[in-house]
Amino acid sequence: MAELPLLAVDDLHLHYRTRRGTVRAVDGVNLTVDRGEALVVLGESGCGKSSLARALMRVLPRNVAELTGHVALAGTDVLAFDEERFRREVRWQRMGLVMQTAMNALNPVVRVGEQVAEPMRVHLGATRARAAERAREVFELVGVSADFLARYPFELSGGMRQRVVLAMALITEPDLVILDEPTSALDVLTQASIMNRLKRIKRELGTSFILITHDVATSSELADRVALMYAGQIVELGSAYAFFRDPAHPYARLLMASVPRLRQAERPVAIAGEPPSLAAPPAGCRFADRCPHRFRRCAEDPPGFRVAGRESVRCWLYAGEPRA
Repeated sequence: MAELPLLAVDDLHLHYRTRRGTVRAVDGVNLTVDRGEALVVLGESGCGKSSLARALMRVLPRNVAELTGHVALAGTDVLAFDEERFRREVRWQRMGLVMQTAMNALNPVVRVGEQVAEPMRVHLGATRARAAERAREVFELVGVSADFLARYPFELSGGMRQRVVLAMALITEPDLVILDEPTSALDVLTQASIMNRLKRIKRELGTSFILITHDVATSSELADRVALMYAGQIVELGSAYAFFRDPAHPYARLLMASVPRLRQAERPVAIAGEPPSLAAPPAGCRFADRCPHRFRRCAEDPPGFRVAGRESVRCWLYAGEPRA
């Protein structure tokens, strides 16, 4: 019998009420994450990546119009839990979250050691002494000296603050950690240092990661699989090797062509046009207006097709029908 994936997301929808109408930020997402695996969610700003993280962790704003689907954690649909049960059994205990801006996630008037220890005290009922001891351990794990436990967030660099937030997510030893743009606004050397630390944690602890980013180069360091997101949907899902070596979806090809490379004679190419409004997405393929391969059938919404090395490519080019 095949082992169940650690996380299985099925037909997940997260819509918001706004003055412009209902924004379909996450619109029918399907994906899985295995134990000890790193799934990278790539895509342009505004495609729904951060909303996907919020939906999985149920850290939601007040204007939610719809949150539906199934989020199975080790076979149990935790999206069906009421808020109290989800907080008590899932959030921080089995799933951790590293927010996009580390400074905003930290209380400026509380020492970072106390903030890192807090999830263990609140969610696991640990004593203050045990939580402080564990905070020292995770500080070492993320590459921060224990001397920094007594400092305030404003006394740390951006890279140090990012490591502190990572330590906060790891202190309760969750099975899965969601990282929302963990290296944004950091210099290249600090980005590389944090990615190397994540690879070490994944290797030594077997922690699973969902890395949400628009940085193709950085994501390739950690990825086992890639989910490419566009206008609220996953348009390509498969192995990182297949994606970075030979992307299948037209958007994936253009995205990879836009990335500058050291050993490449061709200049990076910009993707023409703009993503559609998530308040009024087109009825057919959402990438059609920007796609150089557009044809008649793109007026219909494509399902996901299996392609070599990929679990799903949401494009009619792979349906076997000749182009008009």
